[in-house]
Amino acid sequence: MRQLPAAILAAVLFAAAAPHASAETLLIERVGEEAGMALPARGTRMADVERKFGAPVQRLDPRGGQKRQWPSINRWTYSNFVVYFEKDRVIDAVAIRAGTNEVGPKPPIR
Repeated sequence: MRQLPAAILAAVLFAAAAPHASAETLLIERVGEEAGMALPARGTRMADVERKFGAPVQRLDPRGGQKRQWPSINRWTYSNFVVYFEKDRVIDAVAIRAGTNEVGPKPPIR
């Protein structure tokens, strides 16, 4: 039997324990919907992301970089996803909303 990643399992358990939980709040479905989205692949260079997806709506100020072992992380916001870069390479891309009825995350810290 396949194990779920810890973050997904915790979210599912939290949603299942909440009194107002419904099938719409389970994050397993969201992960499936996000997997079908066109998002930048891990390891892609900044220039290639901009070439493929266009200019971002917003380029947030870099965070980190105070020490050598803490690389600076850049964030680019597009209309339906956020891309996180370490130096000039994608480390993750996260959907803002996987579906039209989903409430998105809080605005990013500046």
